[in-house]
Amino acid sequence: MTARQRGASLIEVLVALLVMSIGLLGAAAIQLNALKFTDSSALRTKASFIAYDMMDRIRANPDGAYALASLDAAPGSGSLNAPATQDLYDFKANITATLPDGTGVIAKTGYVYTITVGWNDARAATAVNSSNASSTETATQSFVLTSRVAMDAVTQ
Repeated sequence: MTARQRGASLIEVLVALLVMSIGLLGAAAIQLNALKFTDSSALRTKASFIAYDMMDRIRANPDGAYALASLDAAPGSGSLNAPATQDLYDFKANITATLPDGTGVIAKTGYVYTITVGWNDARAATAVNSSNASSTETATQSFVLTSRVAMDAVTQ
């Protein structure tokens, strides 16, 4: 005659707890990475808004002097009587107010403008990849927008 088992043994309970804790740790790691990448995505969205806003301002005033080597070269104050000065001041103010360690460059080649907005994204750069190792991505991210702005009557 064999005895019937009437409940779970201590070993079965410990194995169940181990499996459950590994699952919960995995879920927590996924949630942590999701938060990091959500923040990174929000910064990229802000940078694109700033770049597109500046490009729209350049299109509205194609004769303005918009070349900007760095944010340090941007005007220290705006002027409603000089639209390009006000636009460059606003460009600098938007970047410094919304992006961590933000940088901005506006390059002009003929009728083509290239706007580069950079920022420090150190939080997402330290995210854990699928093999459970820290990624080697750089903390500095950038958004580049290039557009042809205006043409003269001869080349149209």
